[in-house]
Amino acid sequence: QVQLVESGGGLVQAGGSLRLSCSASGRTFSTTTMGWFRQAPGKEREFVVAISWSGGSTYYADSMKGRITISRDNANTMYLQMNSLKPEDTAIYYCAATYRVGSGRYYHTGVAYDYWGQGTQVTVSS
Repeated sequence: QVQLVESGGGLVQAGGSLRLSCSASGRTFSTTTMGWFRQAPGKEREFVVAISWSGGSTYYADSMKGRITISRDNANTMYLQMNSLKPEDTAIYYCAATYRVGSGRYYHTGVAYDYWGQGTQVTVSS
């Protein structure tokens, strides 16, 4: 089992920045990839970005590419730096982790992930 805890969400004005964190604990040694998804009110969950456990590979969705940076440290924490935020970025952001191995596009799908955090709310005001 892997436990994931997100933090760093909040209210920010359009054009502002936020950094989300996801702390992983438990059986993390078999984790291959961690990712961020988001879900806006009334919409389906959407892939944002993912990173391999080694940090050597990253996978970005087009929706926020160019405005976000994903990273992780050696203490099992993953970060999502979000800049130039827009009101349409308002959503609950979820951290996810997986033991599975697949091609890059595979990690864009929610079914690729075995573990999920509770989510952190990001609200961008206009």
